[in-house]
Amino acid sequence: MTRATTVRAVLAAAVLLVSVFITLTMSPRLGLDLQGGTRMVLQAKDSATVEADRETTDRTLEVLRQRIDSLGVAEPVLTRSGEDRIIVELPDVQDPRQAAAVIGRTAQLSFHEVLGAAPPGTDPAPEPENGPERLTLPDEQGTQLDLGPVRLSGAGVKDATAFFEAQQAAGWTVKLDFHKDAGKDWTKLTGEAACHPAGDERRRVAIVLDDKVISSPQVDPSVGCQAGLPSGGTQITGSFSAKEARDLALLIKGGALPVPVEIVEQRTVGPTLGADAIDASTQAALIGAAATALFITIVYRLFGALAAVALAAYGVISYAALVGLGVTLTLPGLAGFVLAIGMAVDANVLVFERAREECQAQPKRSLRSALTTGFQKAFSAVADSNITTLLAAGLLFFLGSGPVKGFGVTLAIGVIASMFSALVIARALTEIAAGSRFVSDYRGINGIARPGSVRTWLTRKDPQLFRKPVRWLVVSTALVAVAVAGIVVRGIDLGVEFTGGRLVEYSTSRPVDVETARSTLATAGFADAEITTAGDGDISVRTGALDNDGEHALRTALATEGGETTKVRDELIGPSLGDELRRNALIALGVAVLVQLAYLAVRFRWTFAVGSVVAMVHDVVVVVGAFAWLGRPVDGIFLAALLTVIGYSVNDSVVVFDRVRELWGRNRKTPLATVSNRAVLQTVPRTVNTGMGALFILAALAVLGGDSLTDFALALLIGIVVGTWSSVFTAVPGALVLERTTSAPPPVPGSSRRTRAPRREPLDNGARV
Repeated sequence: MTRATTVRAVLAAAVLLVSVFITLTMSPRLGLDLQGGTRMVLQAKDSATVEADRETTDRTLEVLRQRIDSLGVAEPVLTRSGEDRIIVELPDVQDPRQAAAVIGRTAQLSFHEVLGAAPPGTDPAPEPENGPERLTLPDEQGTQLDLGPVRLSGAGVKDATAFFEAQQAAGWTVKLDFHKDAGKDWTKLTGEAACHPAGDERRRVAIVLDDKVISSPQVDPSVGCQAGLPSGGTQITGSFSAKEARDLALLIKGGALPVPVEIVEQRTVGPTLGADAIDASTQAALIGAAATALFITIVYRLFGALAAVALAAYGVISYAALVGLGVTLTLPGLAGFVLAIGMAVDANVLVFERAREECQAQPKRSLRSALTTGFQKAFSAVADSNITTLLAAGLLFFLGSGPVKGFGVTLAIGVIASMFSALVIARALTEIAAGSRFVSDYRGINGIARPGSVRTWLTRKDPQLFRKPVRWLVVSTALVAVAVAGIVVRGIDLGVEFTGGRLVEYSTSRPVDVETARSTLATAGFADAEITTAGDGDISVRTGALDNDGEHALRTALATEGGETTKVRDELIGPSLGDELRRNALIALGVAVLVQLAYLAVRFRWTFAVGSVVAMVHDVVVVVGAFAWLGRPVDGIFLAALLTVIGYSVNDSVVVFDRVRELWGRNRKTPLATVSNRAVLQTVPRTVNTGMGALFILAALAVLGGDSLTDFALALLIGIVVGTWSSVFTAVPGALVLERTTSAPPPVPGSSRRTRAPRREPLDNGARV
């Protein structure tokens, strides 16, 4: 065993030990879509006097944190997003109405002097009508009061407590304790009011919350003029119920929001749905991984079995990385984790196929030497293909939202872990095995010393695929035309995430068919609601703008037919956020195309880069068109799948063009069409074997993943099949056509003299063609 192999084995063992330790001692951080709860996105709105900048949003976040802590929610998560948004995650909160009512209120508490009763018939004026320091508001009995300027704000309140006052028959009251300076202001305010005779309106002090007078008590007759009440605190009375008193104390104690906030997104997921999703994804991972491991073991025998061991190590390492980094594991993220299992096979397949080529070219070459050369020659393709996938993952993280970001993080961690498992763990295992005389002598055992059946068939047939490359482009154009026809004829069913509105899924104790549910909800005033069935007979309701009270009324109406009605999933997206997400989705796709084009243009010839990007756009259009024909929704999860398809498509094209670059550099006089044909035939075994590994995983997700993952898996299944086609029959023919049209100037009419073709650009490896 060489020193390099020893180093790889030690490094692999160390990483695995650390990963196992993390796996056994730490628990994953589950997102709300897996553990159940409510997620809200609040947007701070500009007011007349305060700009909703980063600092103001941070102060708003701290106020909200105090309020939510007082609600008693276990382990709430509050984070700022951008300049003016706050993400609030409330585990186990299934009815967000109370939480939204408390955390969304501005709670601007203020204390005013009463200037007198307003003339009868005066309308309430929350905004100052008689100057910037005066306003008119009704008191508890509806009497209009002229109020003076704010003399004391809620910021001066140190604590607020709700308690029941039994001795004075005041019922539930709220006791306020002031800070030192604010207490002095309170004494001064009540002292000035005490200068007016008992019963005079001006002897009252108005306590205003959110432009509403909640209490306006008279200063006790025993208090002398300018003496005022003690500065320690006071009590707010107002015939409160126990709940009203506690909510009021909570709002006051939490403080006033610097600016108003608006709920632009709200998602509620029942814990049962999350548990089902975890079970389904776990089953899909186990079945898909087992099928993939069995497949590569059959194809590559001993080395395939060792790659399967490395695949298991990849699962442990990537899971430990997710847990150790504190990544929130969401449902799309879980799907990304499962999907990366199929991707982890790709690097091993590339290496083994290159090693097979070396053994086929030099039958007497040692197994270790062929394997080492296979790793060396496959490295550039492995690096390029994984970098393009990382670029797609980065776009998901920076331009996606919510769970889509989690998918991007999980995908990136999976790619890095898969490279480590393939280039370190699998290499150490296979190099140790290759050093065994038994494995070297019995070539039928190791799995790479003999060519596979696909390679043998292609070598015997030697089909010439690119004599007329334009015909393949015609087929691809026809596929795009069918997809575009679906988009035009059927239209794209944009999900609530992109259009705004509300999507709620209910589970009923009694079966309810769609027509009955539609009739019931129409009678209740929800005639515009779209009713469909979800998994296991659940009812899915999609509406336009609908607040939490409206959703409660909708659920109550549905319960008249379905009996006990439980909310399984609830998604509320504001129209402004829907527009923004739709815009970001288009930006993400556009940036993906440009970034991939730039990267490929640097790594390859520009004609290869354009051919790859044309194939990538072809795949995107076909997948979107397929969903249009099938009537499937296009939402954020679909966007995650689409960007992953882009990574897959470029991945396959990179492998093909990497081989074209290598072969063309060896023989500069060989026509490019011949070189491309040879490169495609040599890479077909890799493409087939890698695609099969991914298809096993995706088929398991599509069958077992339920409604939440079926569309995701379906988009990727279509994308991988179409991407495999386009990397060969769209990207390569496109590059050939471009090379023909740009390689030489057109002949001069009427001249028989030959025109010398211009010198071609140098290849990356220094060769010229």
